[in-house]
Amino acid sequence: MTTTARQTLGAYGEALAARYLAQQHGMVLLDHNWRGPAGEIDLVLRDGRTLVVCEVKTRRSHSHGSPLEAIDAVKAARLRRLAAQWLEARGLRVPEVRIDAVTVLAPKHGAATVEHVRGVG
Repeated sequence: MTTTARQTLGAYGEALAARYLAQQHGMVLLDHNWRGPAGEIDLVLRDGRTLVVCEVKTRRSHSHGSPLEAIDAVKAARLRRLAAQWLEARGLRVPEVRIDAVTVLAPKHGAATVEHVRGVG
């Protein structure tokens, strides 16, 4: 898959995930593709009083394993650092930060499926 195709697929998955979290779970999108010193956050949302940093993994198939397998302890720790950087950049304090993951399986033919996993890190 070319870089452009991968970027297009990733952007599609992130947009689908943001819509899903807002419509199905009532979350409010605060930011997307935010870059900080430690990397990038795909989605930043508010779930009640909780700040949610969400990693989105989009794949065409499971041929290279589950997208959730890509979120290991190192990735979760980086997302926690990024959440702290995001909060500091905005001068905000929140009672709780949660790391979630959304996997999007978008086959070339047929409808995409979305899975939301709360508290992955």
